[in-house]
Amino acid sequence: MKTFGLIGFPLAQSFSQKYFTKKFKDENIDARYLNFEMEDITELPEVLNHHAYIAGLSITIPHKENVFKYLDDIDEAAKEIGACNIVKITWSNKNPKLAGFNTDVIGFTESIKPLIKEHHTRAIVLGTGGAAKAIVQGLKILGIESKYVSRKKNNDNLTYSELNKAILDEYTVIINCTPLGMYPNITECPDIPYALLSEKHLLYDLTYNPELTQFLKNGKEQGAAIKNGLEMLHLQAEAAWKIWNE
Repeated sequence: MKTFGLIGFPLAQSFSQKYFTKKFKDENIDARYLNFEMEDITELPEVLNHHAYIAGLSITIPHKENVFKYLDDIDEAAKEIGACNIVKITWSNKNPKLAGFNTDVIGFTESIKPLIKEHHTRAIVLGTGGAAKAIVQGLKILGIESKYVSRKKNNDNLTYSELNKAILDEYTVIINCTPLGMYPNITECPDIPYALLSEKHLLYDLTYNPELTQFLKNGKEQGAAIKNGLEMLHLQAEAAWKIWNE
């Protein structure tokens, strides 16, 4: 039986295991998908030792960047983004060879594309982690300029305190790449001035549990278009399946 899995921390509310387990059952695929919850990426070699011939891994928070040190090959897209969410594993004489890819870009661009209007020319991306890097690359593909937003100031980003009416009138797409609002902390949300939002804005949250996060709820109350990350996850998972089986 082929084995696939997910590494990250925490994984209590993980999408991937349920998705692939159902896929394997529905499509009569002789495979299994396991969760490997690890707080430290240095646990990865132990997982490989205990699950010989594992064929592929999904990578989630907080390991999309620090997994690079274990990769033998890196796809150009993942290299450019600086984040990896999919690893294909091939074996030779009981030795694993790990190749890294990024399917977050595919999932994101295909998911948000139907909602993009002519005035959606600039975006702010809340967060600066591996997922945020993939989102910025996806926005670039869509022809949308973007700026990171984080708590600390540097040359490449805005801070939350800088988000005023002038900036939000210009940056009408807002994407939450932080875990704020994720179950069970459903009352939390990024600290942005929601009262300045309007029907011109598009809010996209990578979180999918709950379906309507506080971030999206606040935007909806101001008339903004909203979407969560569930479809993105479905699309990136199918792209991952193709990579694992090429």
